[in-house]
Amino acid sequence: MPEQIIPNLYRIPVPLPGNPLKELNAYLIRGKDRPLLVDTGFRQEPCRQALFAQLKELGLRPGEVDVLLTHLHSDHSGLAPEAAGERGVIYISAVDRPTLDCTREEQAEHWAATTRRFAAEGFPPELLRDMASTNPARSMAPPEGGHYESLVDGQVLEAGGFRLRALLMPGHTPGQMCFWVEGEGLLLLGDHVLFDITPNITSWPQLPDALGAYLDSLDRIRNYVPVRSLPGHRGGGALVPRVDALKEHHRLRLEEAYQAVKNHPGAGAYELAGYMTWKIRAGSWAEFPVAQKWFAVGECMSHLDHLMVQGRITRKTEEGLNRYQAG
Repeated sequence: MPEQIIPNLYRIPVPLPGNPLKELNAYLIRGKDRPLLVDTGFRQEPCRQALFAQLKELGLRPGEVDVLLTHLHSDHSGLAPEAAGERGVIYISAVDRPTLDCTREEQAEHWAATTRRFAAEGFPPELLRDMASTNPARSMAPPEGGHYESLVDGQVLEAGGFRLRALLMPGHTPGQMCFWVEGEGLLLLGDHVLFDITPNITSWPQLPDALGAYLDSLDRIRNYVPVRSLPGHRGGGALVPRVDALKEHHRLRLEEAYQAVKNHPGAGAYELAGYMTWKIRAGSWAEFPVAQKWFAVGECMSHLDHLMVQGRITRKTEEGLNRYQAG
């Protein structure tokens, strides 16, 4: 059931079955002009039914809204073309747009490049083959098509009588955006800051130091003082203490990654991730579900990238495999 936050602004909970995130917070802004839907859920039937049923409760059908995406991940973007329909616009940051607004061939090359990086870190080939068909980032992403328009940092979008200022906050994705609802003290956070869980920070080919970018973005978002924070998943909370807690979390994770490299010289990110701690119900690294291994290795990679920027470790490639050493 939609939850009214303030007049003309609603939270629409979209379940994510079988996913640790549990639920997406989509948001709907409505007024005299065309309604604006912020994020959508996976391209899968449970998300589709929940999203469109709640839009119907608000008197809307698919194709009667424009869509604003906080970032490219499929749990936020999967249903964007269906929700917007033939007439609707899909707004997304200019940085993230090429990953979604592309041909199937271009999307396949993106995934091929990502797979090559994971393979170079020692991710087993048979598990990579499983991920090609089971990774929701691929299987539940939006299909080719849709009318996309780019947003840049500082741009203002008007909807429902509100002014939404786009804030580019790279890290979780290269083009993750938050939106400051001017005059209302509301901050749409996407996955930049989550309060009950820690956003996944992975390595991106187009963002050489994703963790460094994320930490800088946390410093920037810390300057805002929202009346209410509206995250992409689960509940909200006080922004500044949460930002400080996230920064401390990554400081500790960097030390853990550094110690893993120091104690296991010559290992790649797949092996090193097994020496780090993860909040997951599994008896050992070998028992991790494949999808969770993918996210863990990506998180490990971003920390290794940042340690290299800091000059604390080095990487060399031998026979197609990356190997790390403490500097």
